[in-house]
Amino acid sequence: MKPFEYTRAGSQADALAAGAAEGARFIAGGTNLLDLMKLEVMAPDRLVDITRLDMGRITPSDDGGLRIGALVTNSDLAADDRVRRDYPVLSRALLAGASGQLRNKATTGGNLLQRTRCYYFYDTDMPCNKREPGTGCSAIGGFNRIHAILGASEQCIATHPSDMAVAMQALEAVVEVDGPNGTREIPLMSFHRLAGDTPDVETELAPGELIVAVRLPAPVPSRQIYRKVRDRASYAFALVSIAAVVRMEGGTMRTVRLAFGGLAHKPWRNTDIEALLEGETPSADLFDRAADALLVDATGHGSNDFKIPLVRRTLKAVLSEATKGEA
Repeated sequence: MKPFEYTRAGSQADALAAGAAEGARFIAGGTNLLDLMKLEVMAPDRLVDITRLDMGRITPSDDGGLRIGALVTNSDLAADDRVRRDYPVLSRALLAGASGQLRNKATTGGNLLQRTRCYYFYDTDMPCNKREPGTGCSAIGGFNRIHAILGASEQCIATHPSDMAVAMQALEAVVEVDGPNGTREIPLMSFHRLAGDTPDVETELAPGELIVAVRLPAPVPSRQIYRKVRDRASYAFALVSIAAVVRMEGGTMRTVRLAFGGLAHKPWRNTDIEALLEGETPSADLFDRAADALLVDATGHGSNDFKIPLVRRTLKAVLSEATKGEA
């Protein structure tokens, strides 16, 4: 590991001042960043420890939703009574991720910023446009079982690894940030970026900006499902995951929110297929058409071709479960 400076911030203002320095990185749980530093995939000049900041609480928001501090751990968030009752898709997604030990350290803000698990990104002997722009993408033409089938580019086909972010996207969360130019809010749907020509730029955060909290809107009566397909029962990243929030009314799908993990460079949401489903009576034919719409631009890269039929089957199963007994 390369030498670096370490600063522990005593206030949010101190953190922002220290984080504005060239080569600085914020650190909280460190469950991803420290691994990347040990492998010298990332080599920040300065770590700004934010664990003493007052960002570890879950509080009601003015609109009837919840405001989740950036330092709330994944374990505490999954176990919160309000989350389990009103946002069960989020609790289930969190419990489907990592191990108990990691969830005890990992934080809400850090989870949103965790980086891809692409094998080539972690192997510093291999070309990788995400790690070192302009060197090439080893996954294209290589072993790419876990890689993207939607929204990829010729520069990068890596996927985003988070379970939490997929569920939060289905819940239409908003990210609160603070930085050198003040505070702002970013809808989670637009927080992460697709690879394009700059796969190393993964979010809309500007340099020196700090995630302060994530806000969930007021809950709506709905059936919520998080289904994760992976290579083993625990401690594995998703090959395909789906977060579904479905509200039925009189046998009709009145509200549908769907977000997908394991398919793209960011948690994937396609509002066109939600519109296709809303107002309709559930049926196998309708679910087929939704899968067709989702996958119309899907492209496999060899080892990951199986994801296309897998996500089709998983989507139909999730929609069937979400509407069961309501048709």
